[in-house]
Amino acid sequence: MKQTIVTLDMEGVLTPEIWIAVAEKTGIADLRRTTRDEPDYDRLMRGRLEVLDRHGLTLSEIQSVIGTLAPLPGAREFLDEIRSITQLVILSDTFEQFAAPLMRQLGMPTLLCHRLVVDNDRIVDYRLRLPEQKREAVAAFKRLNYRVIAAGDSFNDTTMLAEADAGFLFHAPENIRARFPQYPAVDEYDELMTLIREALEPTTSVASA
Repeated sequence: MKQTIVTLDMEGVLTPEIWIAVAEKTGIADLRRTTRDEPDYDRLMRGRLEVLDRHGLTLSEIQSVIGTLAPLPGAREFLDEIRSITQLVILSDTFEQFAAPLMRQLGMPTLLCHRLVVDNDRIVDYRLRLPEQKREAVAAFKRLNYRVIAAGDSFNDTTMLAEADAGFLFHAPENIRARFPQYPAVDEYDELMTLIREALEPTTSVASA
């Protein structure tokens, strides 16, 4: 019998998209581009770093925007329900310096993410926790004999979904749904919770036998 663990993306699934919020607050339209639009994460981040440098936007200014954000409606209750029945980890391509205020509002779930390189309040680079960290984390959980159930909304989530025992799209735009029709796609937390519970049933039925 395997224990289970749920792995979820953060932005777009549990919280607003941070870079879009910064774009709206600053009026810098180039920052609206996200992993829903660009599959190559390094190309996306290099573009963001160039935009930040060009506009002189500091980490403190970005953090002030993040401080105004709240999780998506129902996200905290959704996480609490998952944690009442199984284990949970957030796998995100966000950064430690961005995520803390939102994680506190979500009850401090375990978050695995990346880290920014900062010099005098300027974001000058970024460091991946490791390449393909979402897929690698799921693979590691499976090696630890976990059954993994994953959900995300973007290109950078699809390797995680492929590696998991069960994978779902949540709040995914139409271009992602069309390209990856093998993953059930839903838009409401209760629908996703139903899918997660159904994916847990094989383990649950063995446990109760």
